[in-house]
Amino acid sequence: MKNLKELNERRAAAIEAKKLLLKKFESAPKADDPEVVAKRAEREAIVAAREARKADRDRLAKLEEERKLAETQALADAAAAEAEALAAEAKNRIARVVLDEAERKAERDRRYAARKAKQR
Repeated sequence: MKNLKELNERRAAAIEAKKLLLKKFESAPKADDPEVVAKRAEREAIVAAREARKADRDRLAKLEEERKLAETQALADAAAAEAEALAAEAKNRIARVVLDEAERKAERDRRYAARKAKQR
């Protein structure tokens, strides 16, 4: 009989718990309650503000990325121009060396020809 008594007590406790839960849900505020509407509007405002801040952060990040890309491109252009200038300077130096060698050879040949002309 002890088991039957415990079973009845547990069943009664379960029924009482279900009644309390139902009462709790019945007393809960409805969707059209002014407090619920106000809280929902507040949450929506918070979400909208959060999305606006995120959009602003994304826009700033995009601007920063574009600035860095432009800066990198400017550095690359400057490096290319510097390399081109160095290459042109090297070509100019080589041309001057070749011209100087040609002038020295022409002077040496002139002196040699003058010496030979004296000997005759």
